[in-house]
Amino acid sequence: MALPADEAGLLQFPSADHLASWGGQCPGNHQSAGKRRSGKSRKGSKWLNQALKEAAMAALRTNDSYLQALYRRKKSQLGHARALGAVKHSMLCAIWHMLTTGELYNDLGGDYYARRDPERQTRRLVAQLERLGHTVTLQETPLAA
Repeated sequence: MALPADEAGLLQFPSADHLASWGGQCPGNHQSAGKRRSGKSRKGSKWLNQALKEAAMAALRTNDSYLQALYRRKKSQLGHARALGAVKHSMLCAIWHMLTTGELYNDLGGDYYARRDPERQTRRLVAQLERLGHTVTLQETPLAA
């Protein structure tokens, strides 16, 4: 049973991003005069951070889940530690939404990024094949009835 927002102590956080910022799970953004400096996150509760880290590591081992897909996507760009931070941030935002709305967690699935924009996925794969020296001709397949 979900708790009302005031009983859960979430009234002081008007949005999920405010909760993530308070918990120290947001990347820092230090820019001035067009120069980017340290993007280190602020320190939050060490207990919250450890609990989120353990939950995120367990989520990475769940096959065909959105959090695993998020981690794999971010790891290639940012490395393990920052990708893990992205998963922790996503989990904390999902927790805020579950506690404030009373809804259960709905996993988007491991193929979420491929499903959300199939045209983009097609263009990316065609460009990858062309870089490997192949000529690509696309044909629509008739849908099986």
